[in-house]
Amino acid sequence: MTGFAAASTGNQLPGGFVGSLLHFHGPAAYAMVGLLAFSEAALLVGFFIPGETAVVIGGVLAGLHQVNLGLMMAVVVVSAVIGDSVGYEVGKRAGPWLLSHRPMKGNVGVARTMALLERHGGPAVFLGRFLAFARAVIPGLAGFSGLRYRTFLLYNATGALLWGVGYTLLGYVVGVSFERVLKQVGIWSAVGVAGVVVVAVLAVVVVRRRRGDRGPVLALAEADEPDGETGPEEPTRHRDDVG
Repeated sequence: MTGFAAASTGNQLPGGFVGSLLHFHGPAAYAMVGLLAFSEAALLVGFFIPGETAVVIGGVLAGLHQVNLGLMMAVVVVSAVIGDSVGYEVGKRAGPWLLSHRPMKGNVGVARTMALLERHGGPAVFLGRFLAFARAVIPGLAGFSGLRYRTFLLYNATGALLWGVGYTLLGYVVGVSFERVLKQVGIWSAVGVAGVVVVAVLAVVVVRRRRGDRGPVLALAEADEPDGETGPEEPTRHRDDVG
């Protein structure tokens, strides 16, 4: 019996989305988290579902003893690196088509991120790993821009390692804390506490978006713009660093 199952003896698990996530374990959990981490940039899923959401869930499941922590970290990091590499190749081969279709067409954030890549290269790839929007588009834009793959891979893999381990550990701490609360007060009280935390996080996200906080990647891109410019022109491929 898993730690979570033992802790929840005598308490029925909640239904719906929360309950379905808590029931994931073993291969299914690894597959779910790995697929979402892979798809964020490879399939542009990150435009709709931030990858760290799945990574934190994977960590929570490890904290509840549904999966192995070390193996979950490895799945996250490897899936993220492979997914971003696929995104790089897609951008390299189909960049013009992607930039002429939604959700990338006419997106100011995409244009500014492209300008940042052209100015800073690898470091922009590393920084973008920690921001949901940039993490989804930077691999494809890096491939389109002509940034060398070995440069991209070095910075991307380094960022993926820190990102994957960090967010999985964050989820693990939440999972361990959840299990302790569960043992003391029961499933519904624990879910209530988790709900308050989720609402608080969502409130912060909404406030930041309403204030126009675009994160350090886009802020750096804006700071790099010459005075008098409202934003970079249509992204163009630079070939100085092609290899």
